[in-house]
Amino acid sequence: MARILIVDDEPAVRAPLVRALEIDGHAVEEAIDGADALARIAEADQLFDLMISDIRMPVMDGIALTLAVAAERPGFPIVLMTGYAEQRERARELEGLVEDVLTKPFPLAEFRAAIRAVLERRGLIRD
Repeated sequence: MARILIVDDEPAVRAPLVRALEIDGHAVEEAIDGADALARIAEADQLFDLMISDIRMPVMDGIALTLAVAAERPGFPIVLMTGYAEQRERARELEGLVEDVLTKPFPLAEFRAAIRAVLERRGLIRD
C-alpha cells in the first residue's frame, strides 16, 4: 500500500483520518503544519507517495505548502482539504498541482474512496 503524509494542525481532525487510512493498509505519518511537512518530505528516508493537507493552518498554509512541494517534486500527488469556501476558491489556482480538494466535514467513507481513487489513478496502490 501507499506511504501517506497527513498535514493538519488539529489533532482531532488528523486522528480519524490516520486511522481510516491505516485500516486501508497505508503507512501514514502526521505533520502539524506546512513547515513540519516540508521537513518530513526533505528527510532522505521519508519517501511519501501522497500528501493530504488542510489548507488553513498556522506557520505555512496548505497553498504555500503545495507550491513549495510542487517546486521541489513536480508531479507529486497532493490532496487538499478545507472547510472554508474562500480557501476552496484559492485552491482553484492550483489546478494541475493538486489531485483533489475535499470539502470538510466529509464522511470517512467518502474520504477513503477519494484517496483510493487518487492512488489508483496514479498507480500508487501497492499490495
